[in-house]
Amino acid sequence: MYRDPVQSLEAPLLPSSATAMRPLRVGMIGIGTVGAGTFRVLARNQALIAARAGRGIKLVVVCARSLARAMSVVGKDVALTNDPMQVATHPDVDVLVEAAGGTAPARDWVLAAIRAGKHVVTANKALLAEHGNEIFAAARQHGVAVAYEGAVAVSIPIVKALREGLTANRIEWVAGIINGTTNFILSKMRDEGVGFAEALAQAQALGYAEADPTFDIEGLDAAHKISLLAANAFGMPVRFADAQVEGITTLQGLDVACAEQLGYRIKLLGVAKRRKHGDTDGKAEGKVEGVELRVQPALVPATHLLAHVNGSMNAVMVKGDASGVTMYYGAGAGSEQTASAVIADLVDVARLDGTHAAQRVPHLGFHPHAVDKQLAVLPRAAVHTRHYLRVPVHSAQQIEAVGAWLAAQHVPVLQVALAHDKALPPGSGPQVLVLTDAVAQATVDLAMHALAVHPAVAGPVVTLRVEVLA
Repeated sequence: MYRDPVQSLEAPLLPSSATAMRPLRVGMIGIGTVGAGTFRVLARNQALIAARAGRGIKLVVVCARSLARAMSVVGKDVALTNDPMQVATHPDVDVLVEAAGGTAPARDWVLAAIRAGKHVVTANKALLAEHGNEIFAAARQHGVAVAYEGAVAVSIPIVKALREGLTANRIEWVAGIINGTTNFILSKMRDEGVGFAEALAQAQALGYAEADPTFDIEGLDAAHKISLLAANAFGMPVRFADAQVEGITTLQGLDVACAEQLGYRIKLLGVAKRRKHGDTDGKAEGKVEGVELRVQPALVPATHLLAHVNGSMNAVMVKGDASGVTMYYGAGAGSEQTASAVIADLVDVARLDGTHAAQRVPHLGFHPHAVDKQLAVLPRAAVHTRHYLRVPVHSAQQIEAVGAWLAAQHVPVLQVALAHDKALPPGSGPQVLVLTDAVAQATVDLAMHALAVHPAVAGPVVTLRVEVLA
């Protein structure tokens, strides 16, 4: 039995009623990276986990494609099956751990488990981003819990922070680096000066990127996660379908270097920001107009904490009206890192016995009657941020004219500079770099169109958002 070293050796670890309580019985679908890590950590730390949960947590049945491989992981004391529905509806299972991934089949298994009165734990962000509203509604109807800490930023307990630690706060924004693959790629592009394709190849060679990295590099994985965070932050349904998503596949090494010249670093950010009427930079008061929900590569000041989150690491920042800005940092991927979050959810479920469903922490941090179904995601044209523009010109003498052209398009210019020669690839002409003040995306789009046809502009104009996050 696990004992805290500061406790007296004679002191009972748990009350007698808790030690007599039967273990929480777990059925698991999938025994890959997440499932195997969960089993290992449960086995290694079983006494410690029971000490914190008030009861044991026991894996009783696993569904896997390869039963031989599953047995090599979990041994002979765990029942095995090829049928996910057998696990989802098993009479000796209290909680289903969905660790197989995917969306449509996983939805069916999870809903079957809920209808059978079983709690659900999952790290499947795609499942919850696409079907979460349906799943949470079913869970409320049947009085069970759905826990998903591992679905967002893996080892970082950001869902619990939003739902519990920051309960007193009106959240103004949530933003962060929530995809380790793209952060690794961007770190390589900056540190080694390599292009996107080479950095991606390195990520794949090291196992940070899948053979098909589309979900990561196109921003979809981050969009799944920021949609869940926004729902918990603002008391809104999960609105993944409304998120604006831009990946990093078209990002050029030239812009990474030019951002450095200006004192910025480029990160793929997920951003969820509450916007009020008349707000242009997070400072207006009054009625909420809507929520900006977006994923995009953006310039972050080199002095900002997020600018120093490198490699495959993740970090999330939250601004509350009482707490101010808080930051949460940790691994964004990994077998046991994900297991840490999955088992934390299992411990929460283990503590639910005797707790009425209405007294539990709500699935999205707000009780159903308080969820604002009318809170809209603002369209792309209405998003207000600062911007970076790189304008290729025929002559360096046209630098001042670029600022004047943009001013004529009602773009508030803060800084204009020429890209340093050392940043430019061989044979390229002069590049004018512009930083703007906060401005609507619609205004920037019009300016980009005007510049594209201007005779002094020598090639495609590049624009990226700039995030200050203060």
